[in-house]
Amino acid sequence: MKIINKIFLLVFGLVVLTNCDKDEDLIYMTGLKSGDLAATETNVVLSQDVDDNIVTSLAWSTSNLVVSDTTVSAPNVLSVILQVSLSEDFAIKTELTETSLSAAFTGLALNTIAKNLGATPDEAIPVYFRIKQSISSNEDPVYSNIVSITITPYKIDMSVGYILNSKSEDTGITLYSAESNGEYIGFIGATAWYNFYLKEGNKTIWGNYGEDGHELVLSSNDSKWSCWFPGQGGCYYVDFNTTSSSWSALYIPTLTLTGDLNGEMTYDRPNNKWYYNFTANKTGDITVQISGTGAQYNTITGTNDESVISTEISFAQNEENIVFGKGNATNIQLNVTKTGKLALVLDLSNPKSYSCIVYDAISDNTVSQQLWISGVDDGNNGGSWTFDNYLTLYDESNLAYAAVLNVNSLYGYQFYTAEEDWSSNYGTSDGTSASGTLVAAGDNIPAPTAGLYLFDTSITNLTYTLTAVTNVSYSGFNDDWTMVALTASTDTPTTFTGAVTISGASTNGFKIYLNNSWDYYFGGSNGSFSYKGNGIKDDATLTAGTYILTVDLAKQTYTLTN
Repeated sequence: MKIINKIFLLVFGLVVLTNCDKDEDLIYMTGLKSGDLAATETNVVLSQDVDDNIVTSLAWSTSNLVVSDTTVSAPNVLSVILQVSLSEDFAIKTELTETSLSAAFTGLALNTIAKNLGATPDEAIPVYFRIKQSISSNEDPVYSNIVSITITPYKIDMSVGYILNSKSEDTGITLYSAESNGEYIGFIGATAWYNFYLKEGNKTIWGNYGEDGHELVLSSNDSKWSCWFPGQGGCYYVDFNTTSSSWSALYIPTLTLTGDLNGEMTYDRPNNKWYYNFTANKTGDITVQISGTGAQYNTITGTNDESVISTEISFAQNEENIVFGKGNATNIQLNVTKTGKLALVLDLSNPKSYSCIVYDAISDNTVSQQLWISGVDDGNNGGSWTFDNYLTLYDESNLAYAAVLNVNSLYGYQFYTAEEDWSSNYGTSDGTSASGTLVAAGDNIPAPTAGLYLFDTSITNLTYTLTAVTNVSYSGFNDDWTMVALTASTDTPTTFTGAVTISGASTNGFKIYLNNSWDYYFGGSNGSFSYKGNGIKDDATLTAGTYILTVDLAKQTYTLTN
């Protein structure tokens, strides 16, 4: 019986058999030849200023594979690898798989390649490139000519990890990797459920693995989510390890002082400091111990409060620095240079060096200048609740806040006394869309119909009122108290503009009024204003003429421009 063999060309073979008149007729593939390689720039000096710029490009030719039987097409089995090395024999090299006939390198990409190969920063060195082509793992590859590019790399500082917020904006908070090995540690004053990313010195951005069930697991892929802290706001010791692709958060709810001072310390979250106020009756050295019990969250526990690992923590003294540890507290010796009301301050804001020192007493009654409001505009951004909107303090005695906001709320909204802290919320139990009482952790406040509203809220009195804004005017220029309407911006609903003619300084300044009413007004100075504020007297420093007045009622800013 006639035997018909047909073996298809695969990545791992060079020869195929196809239908034929004779058994085992062979079809050959030929044409594997070395290509030509060329570079656009052969001398490149790198710096962070050119990280995002194309600094050189490579182009090459590849083999045109031919099959001996013209009725059979050559399969796509050609493997093209760009090899990079610091030596012409390519004994140690980096390999990049290529799918086209060229490659463009940004300054950051080229610097990273040079760093990984062991190039010395700030020293010019030849870096060698060649193309390796093959069609089978068991066949000898062919190589292009070698191109040498002299590269002067710069040092990538991998000792600092930069904390970004949920919008990938720099927060100014950092973690420290003493060995520059991808493990970043330090303390972060986080709000409940705070979302963040970490950016390394080579600009790699890390977040949470983008799939449910992977809490505190890290990923740098495009599919990553932001990382998030547990539901308690406060002080966290963070170990962020890009090598193991995991991070942990040790929550420290309290710290206790013992020794010459005894008591519970207070945490200043925005400044990432613990402090203890005391009265010193004499000067000289004092000895204290600082300790506490933390709650450890990691990839095993996730953010589940019931699974946390109780962990004893303490601080110790290492010459002038303070170090963090786990276990029993040891002595910390401090010098008191004066008597009176003082504060012992444990400063954790610099991850490279913690400190403990005696300062003047710290006020425990810091008043926030903003009251954040979330959910008020989720109809404009796909249902997301953000901290983009806030009211501004205008009456400290009643903790009263106000602003005009553009409302488009799908499910109601809540007030928050701390930015990004979901646990600081105030809602309502019986309020309407127009007014009501506030209660901590209450229900969503009912939303009014979409539009502009003046919010007037008191945390002391636990009240809120909304007034629909139908008109915005100014009055008081040239001591003329006629109300002149401003025109709403087509781009930003809370922004209004209008022409103002100034002939001289007004006696009491000018104000911004709502709804043609003397009851709803804003005053201020130096480009900002507040609800119920004094008259704005910028006209006293301006020459006579016509100006454009622009006000943003949400941000509570104003400008007068020619």
